[in-house]
Amino acid sequence: MTKLNALNLVAYERTNNSDPKLQRRRKLLTKLQEQVKLAEDSAYQPMTKKWVMDADGERKRVDVPKRVKQWWGRDANGDTVLTVRYGSKPLELAKGKQAIKLASNDDVVKTLQLIAEAVEAGELDSSIEQHASMQKRKTKAK
Repeated sequence: MTKLNALNLVAYERTNNSDPKLQRRRKLLTKLQEQVKLAEDSAYQPMTKKWVMDADGERKRVDVPKRVKQWWGRDANGDTVLTVRYGSKPLELAKGKQAIKLASNDDVVKTLQLIAEAVEAGELDSSIEQHASMQKRKTKAK
């Protein structure tokens, strides 16, 4: 046992991958990574799998391009504006503010990476949770 005493022993805590907060973070981080790839390469086209019937009537699984919308664009003044979307709606980054004004299109990648770091740190958890709970209320009302 003297060999084990030389090691730094700690209690093992298993990570809970089914935590809804972590799942929402991962979902947003995946979308942010897609946006970074789209900003770096305008021809970027992610693929998704789809079942289709071929000419013989057999079902086959094929890769089809997935539609990805840019989260940045120009406003009425000609400035570059970036929104962070969760689902189809922009997230509220600060009270009453959903967009980030950028100096140019060159800042899009740096800003997206900064937002990804903030998501990993949990800075947008409250906004994501608020948005997700609004979606749940809408589906229950239907």
